[in-house]
Amino acid sequence: MHDIKSIRDNPQGFDAALKRRGLAPLSASLLAIDERRRAAILASEQAQARRNSASKEIGEAKKAKDEARAGKLMAEVAELKTTMPELELAAKTADEELAKELAAIPNLPLDDVPEGADEHGNVQRHIYGNVRNYAFTPKPHDDLGGALGYMDFEAAAKLSGARFVVLKKGLARLERAIGQFMLDLHTNEHGYTEVNPPLLVRNDVMFGTGQLPKFEDDQFWAIKGELLAAPDERLKTERLGLIPTAEVSLTNLVRESIVDEKELPMRLTALTPCFRAEAGAAGRDTRGMIRQHQFTKVELVSITTPEASRDEHERMLSCAEEVLRRLDLHYRVMTLCSGDMGFSAQKTYDIEVWMPGQGEGGAFREISSCSVCGDFQARRMDARYRAADGKPRFVHTLNGSGTAVGRALIAIMETYQQEDGSIAVPDVLQPYMGGLKTIERDK
Repeated sequence: MHDIKSIRDNPQGFDAALKRRGLAPLSASLLAIDERRRAAILASEQAQARRNSASKEIGEAKKAKDEARAGKLMAEVAELKTTMPELELAAKTADEELAKELAAIPNLPLDDVPEGADEHGNVQRHIYGNVRNYAFTPKPHDDLGGALGYMDFEAAAKLSGARFVVLKKGLARLERAIGQFMLDLHTNEHGYTEVNPPLLVRNDVMFGTGQLPKFEDDQFWAIKGELLAAPDERLKTERLGLIPTAEVSLTNLVRESIVDEKELPMRLTALTPCFRAEAGAAGRDTRGMIRQHQFTKVELVSITTPEASRDEHERMLSCAEEVLRRLDLHYRVMTLCSGDMGFSAQKTYDIEVWMPGQGEGGAFREISSCSVCGDFQARRMDARYRAADGKPRFVHTLNGSGTAVGRALIAIMETYQQEDGSIAVPDVLQPYMGGLKTIERDK
């Protein structure tokens, strides 16, 4: 959420930042609503003050036996009683209109974010490892999983429809192992606190991290026990949203609160199922497990001070990278351009892992996205900290995948595949697999 005062102070800068996002100028229309809102508030306050003053004057007039003046004042008070609700309604309406407009505007990019309209404007930051050479043509994960008999899309479709999967035996255990490995790494070595948060959250929690109002159709909703992607308007107060990422639950743990600066940075992690309707992804990545309605992810969230948030962003990136380094997966880090960032982000790094079975010759696919959001989410959540001077200030929030478990599973399957179709288990995961070194089809 944007601060209207900062827009008032620098409308040209606000519009220039919106242009980098590919949006038209909005400061003029926002400031017009703000002017109307402030005028309505002033008129309402002046009417209230005059009513109080006139009521006091009525007593003085009656005490002085000036009935004419008392009558005139009483008539004025009666008229104010009639007009004040209208003034208050005008102020409330303008305030709600401004809040609605501000809520739909994405965060503004930091100055060092590269210019660009879409993914083609993203800039490679660095790369790790090299493409592996195979003595055979690498297969995609769905072919591998199907041949093993441990990845079943048809059974999932019977249960839930498209974009779901049933994992069995070695692959089910491998996915569990990957998630546990990530959690242990982040909690034991990176200083994150493990949290097991709710998967169903209220509307205002979805609003706090930016899923509402703009991305309502991208969420799944639970309404009286039913899952609906596009719930009826009148039922909004009766619904809970299924989290698209644990960022929603973890970040909102500090909503409507003032934490002590000594508690910061607050670093949280969770391994949860995630649910996405993918309304805006029709026809994309329809094959295999790349884009699912339900998937598992380890999320990283940091709550920190404005002064520390940029360094925390770099730290979070290194924590997510360490997962892939220990799995010995080839990847690259991309700095997203101004037109390709998520709604709540000021700056985003994407980690893209190499998947040798994706298309002819393989391809990089996103496996983590680490973003710094400044105070954008904090304003939506009313999340603040008390600084050393005693004054409350908005916290800065950051979030990142550490990483997407399903995509890590795919990357491991395709990277560690053997010519006979079996999957070698990375060394770091073998303790989580009971010492199993290879996943192969039952004889």
